[in-house]
Amino acid sequence: MIYIGNHVSIKDGYYQMAEKEKELGGNTFAFFTRNPRGGKDKELCQEEADRLVCFLKKNGFGKLVAHLPYTMNLCSDKENIREYSIEMLKKDLCKMEKIPGQYLNFHPGSRLTNSLEDAIDLISDSLNQALTENQTTTVLLETMAGKGSEVGRTFEEIESIIEKVERKDKIGVCFDTCHVFDAGYDIVNHLDDVLESFDRTIGIEKLCAVHLNDSKNPLGSHKDRHEKLGYGYLGKEAIMRIIRHPLLQNKPFILETPNDDYGYMSEISFVKETMTE
Repeated sequence: MIYIGNHVSIKDGYYQMAEKEKELGGNTFAFFTRNPRGGKDKELCQEEADRLVCFLKKNGFGKLVAHLPYTMNLCSDKENIREYSIEMLKKDLCKMEKIPGQYLNFHPGSRLTNSLEDAIDLISDSLNQALTENQTTTVLLETMAGKGSEVGRTFEEIESIIEKVERKDKIGVCFDTCHVFDAGYDIVNHLDDVLESFDRTIGIEKLCAVHLNDSKNPLGSHKDRHEKLGYGYLGKEAIMRIIRHPLLQNKPFILETPNDDYGYMSEISFVKETMTE
């Protein structure tokens, strides 16, 4: 089995996100730790956190996949942006510890004028400053499509970051199906080969979560434009193979497709039906 859910808005509160996801039929969800295009934070008090943890346990939810904002860039060529990003990461890790044992996902960053080697060093150094021995949250590097100067377009780039992280037990990977396809990994025709490559390069045990998205663009386009399941270049059959793949079981799958609530409810139902067929 897998856990399935979608991105839920934080505006009505943390506990309300879980209630909303249950209504949609999901048993995991993602949320932005703060405004995705800015930096404004929404406080999580311990009382609400405790209520949320109880709800998740009672309703059999899998691990949540929180998402740091897009404005965070640990490998920026501007020192003030890097420093701001590190502080953001530290603060949001503290917040996540109020709901222990979850995932915190982020885009590795855009290197801009930095070399790839310098960018990898900056990202790993930032993680070494932020990760702590006693944290229960696992930080996930997201696989990227390779748009512009994004870092993380190949499994080798992801591994180069992890290799330099001191607390490797606190780091994992979020496998985005649209991103890896747009990056040039043919998960439509060669899913087994791609996952074998991931295992050889990074280690399949580091694949902690999946962003389940179709793509509006063909293989290797480096565009990063998500599509509804079955309506893009991956297609329904490939999506079904991903959902059923034995190496991807017991992981949270997060929908980031362009949908409203009814659309997410339909896709969650489709995923569940695929698992039982």
